[in-house]
Order: sequence, then C-alpha cells, then structure tokens
Amino acid sequence: MPILAVRHVTTYRYRQPVSFGEHRMMLRPREGHDQQLLAAALTITPEPLDVRWLHDVFGNTVAIARFGRRARELRFESVLRLLHRPVNALDFPIEEYATSYPFSYAVEEMPDLSRTIERHAPDPEHAVDHWARQFLRNEGRLTDTRDLLTSMTHAIRRDFTYVAREEMGVQSPTRTLWLRSGSCRDFAMLMIEAVRALGLAARFVSGYLHVPKREGAPAHLGGGATHAWAQVYLPGAGWVEFDPTNGIVGNRDLIRVAVARDPRQAVPLHGTWIGFPADNLGMTVEVDVTAEPEAPASPATADAPKRQVPADRPVATAAAPQEAGPAAVAAATLPAASPASPLAATEGAP
Repeated sequence: MPILAVRHVTTYRYRQPVSFGEHRMMLRPREGHDQQLLAAALTITPEPLDVRWLHDVFGNTVAIARFGRRARELRFESVLRLLHRPVNALDFPIEEYATSYPFSYAVEEMPDLSRTIERHAPDPEHAVDHWARQFLRNEGRLTDTRDLLTSMTHAIRRDFTYVAREEMGVQSPTRTLWLRSGSCRDFAMLMIEAVRALGLAARFVSGYLHVPKREGAPAHLGGGATHAWAQVYLPGAGWVEFDPTNGIVGNRDLIRVAVARDPRQAVPLHGTWIGFPADNLGMTVEVDVTAEPEAPASPATADAPKRQVPADRPVATAAAPQEAGPAAVAAATLPAASPASPLAATEGAP
C-alpha cells in the first residue's frame, strides 16, 4: 500500500496587527479500509489559546482554534503521512438488482439517503435533467449502472474546460453547463446534481489530489490545491468516488478528507478577523502531495504536532478553501454606522 505525504501551508497577511476570531478546520483525512493516517503535525502561528475537536453530522473531524493575541500574520501548516490503497473502478461489486439503471434503494436505507437524493440547485429549464438523461439508453432499455456513471465522469473531463477559479463558492450546475468550464468543485457539483436528477444518492467530497508522473498519461488537473469530487452510493459497493475533473472512477490518487451533502458544509478552513479593509494584504497557499517509495511493515502512531497536540487525540489539520488563491480571501465590508469602525471579514466556502 503506497504512502502519500501531504504538506499544506495557508498564510494570511495584514498591514498591521489584527484580532482573530475562531477558525474552523476540516482537513484530517477520513480513515477507512482504503486510507490510514500514519502521522500528522500541525503548526499554528500565532499559537492559539486552545484547539478543540468534534465530529460533525457526517462524521468528519473538525478542529476549532481560538486566539487571544493580535498579529500581522496568521499561518497554518499541516503535514500528513498516510497509507493509501487505490481502488479501481472494476474492484467494487454492485448488488445484482442495482447493476442496471433504473433501480430502487432498499427501504431501510432511504431515510438516510433521502437528503443526498434531493436536488439542491435550481434547474428551472431542466438543463441538468436533459444533460443527465443523454447517458441513458433509448427506447426504454436498461442502462448498465457502471457505464452510466463512468460515461458521465468521462464526458465532463472530455467536454468541459478546467479553470482554477479564484472566486469563492461554487457556480451553479446550470451555469457550468452554459459556460462549459469550471473548477473542480463546479464539476463535482454538476455531476452530483446530474446523478440526483436520475434519483441516485450523491455527495460532495473535499480532499487532496496526488499528481503522479506516469509515462504517456496526461497529468491530473487541480493539483497544488485542495481538490473536490463526487461520491455516489451504489448498493453492494457503498459510496464510490468519481472525479469528473480528471475522469477518475475509484479512489486512485484521491485523498478523501471530508464528505458533505452540500459543499458549504465541507469548507477546509474558514474563520474571522477584525480590522480595517486596507489591513488585508491577501493570502497564499502551498500544497504538495508526494508519494514515498514503499510502505513500512506496520503503521506508526501519529506524531505529536508542534502545537503539543496529544498523539492519542484526533489530529487536526488545516487547509485553505478548495483551489483558493490570494484573491479567495473574503471581501470585507465596512459597517454602515461608521467608515472608521473595525470590520469582521469571514472567509467563506470556496
């Protein structure tokens, strides 16, 4: 099982010392049969008053840092090592009744899946519906479920242009269809809404992308930043990864960190600061994901981060919003009462 190493540094700079509110981090990888955290180190400067951990409604690990001093720079550095077992598209078995579309989920699963089947984005002219249905066979014939989802994934990779947008948030799936371009998070949401239009359960995934050098193969798109893709629930296989940005089916080169029904629930890092608009000098992001030659014989225990995080507690890691660049810092607006009063700016969803 390969070992992947991740180094992620997010730095916010200000013209003069400013105060910081709480900052919420969602970057500890979700462990499971296909990935296991070996070591983690987190350095936050200035040192926070405290960092507390919790699990959100989706089971993601969340770390919340509180600060007690002003500073001209706020820096988060996260270093991870994890075992990662690639699962290919053909390695996941599907229950016989779900191998062809359409199919129905089991009655006992529907209460938990229903919110991930519901459409979340407006589609007044049914553009997403029409686009999704082009992947179905005509004349009422059944469609192979694997072929349906694989074809949709590859179509986005083939027919749309990747753009590393610096604007925050996710553009609507209808706009992505109209522009025929978008970021990884835009492509993920287009596929999620298209799958939901067909009555299947899908959710948003935030994480990292490993960009290996493979002879004769095109390089992955979206490296050097946090990444986003989709999961679709298939009976017998569970939640299966689909990365439409790169045409990946399965988890190859994908490090899963957080899952959510809506991308706003999986923002890697956000918080507040108090100062004047001119104080904000911007943000820089550095992300490196590399592969180590071989895995050790037995997993190591998590290293203690520099901020004295106990090794036996959940290890929090920090990251910037997906594909965020310096322009992704939230715009600050002055209160109407007085142009000289301090402001609170919040870094929102990517």
